[in-house]
Amino acid sequence: MVSKNTICLWYEGTAEDAASFYARTFPDSAVTAVHLAPDDYPSGKAGDVITVEFTVMGIPCIGLNGGPVFKHNESFSFQVATDDQVETDQLWDAIIGNGGEASVCGWCKDKWGVSWQITPRVLTAAIANPDRAAARRAFNAMMGMTKIDIAQIEAAVRG
Repeated sequence: MVSKNTICLWYEGTAEDAASFYARTFPDSAVTAVHLAPDDYPSGKAGDVITVEFTVMGIPCIGLNGGPVFKHNESFSFQVATDDQVETDQLWDAIIGNGGEASVCGWCKDKWGVSWQITPRVLTAAIANPDRAAARRAFNAMMGMTKIDIAQIEAAVRG
């Protein structure tokens, strides 16, 4: 059964592959149902996978194989709070190593075009630091990074 509020992600025939990758990569994630089209539709035939229900870190999602009409962009992203550099590296490397691409400030994009922010909790805390000079140093350090380096953020906070 679909949750009352579900994130719907549009794919070009690859919803099942994407959902399976997310389920393998992120904790508390799973593919929960695969639905086949009951009839032909503009981007597919009867019997093709039309939707995939899945969770990503406990967030209910549905992948819709809607075809080439719409593309993902950075206006939507999953932000993943990581606890240490090992977890940051693991998730970042999984996305990039599976055909994704790096961006800046902890952002990357998976091979299906979905954007991800792999954000260490240390960074979030540093930018919210009541010591505004320390927050500014952490922010400026982040602005020069692709994948976030926790040691560099901590050093920036210390000054």
